[in-house]
Amino acid sequence: MVKENVRLIKPSGAYKDTYLAFYEDWLRSGELMVPWVISKEPYALDEMLAFLQRNEQGIDIPEGWVKDSTYWLVTESDRIVGAVNIRHELNDKLFNSGGHIGYGIRPGERGNGYGSEILRLSLEKTRELGITRVLVVCDSMNDSSRRVIIRNGGIQDEDYVESNGNVVERFWIENVE
Repeated sequence: MVKENVRLIKPSGAYKDTYLAFYEDWLRSGELMVPWVISKEPYALDEMLAFLQRNEQGIDIPEGWVKDSTYWLVTESDRIVGAVNIRHELNDKLFNSGGHIGYGIRPGERGNGYGSEILRLSLEKTRELGITRVLVVCDSMNDSSRRVIIRNGGIQDEDYVESNGNVVERFWIENVE
């Protein structure tokens, strides 16, 4: 059961204070920031927003990267509780260990149903992009994420072992209405 109703929004300066609180909460936790885009320092928020917009448009992205879209998961009380990065296509690295959708829930908000909601809403966004078969991955020790993926229709495929020995579980979700 979701603690509060949520929606995905495009990152916006209108949410600066709540995003900074989200970012600083994650910093204090000492955890790895997932998805990777939330590790981008937001204190110059306009620069960060421009960076995200260029990524979505495919402008000045590094070689070997793909276009991606970032959204924030916002509660009805306008609190940011999660973020998602949606890759518009897969390259070899994403096929093996990144997937189409990378999401994270604010450390203090886990266990409130937001993981399932962010993935469900992200699948709607991938449908809008025309992605009908979506790859979502998680580390093998991340039981919560595995349950979220399976709850959203994930069918497990072959695992991928990264060079450091980390096992990535890979799931495909048929994404048609």
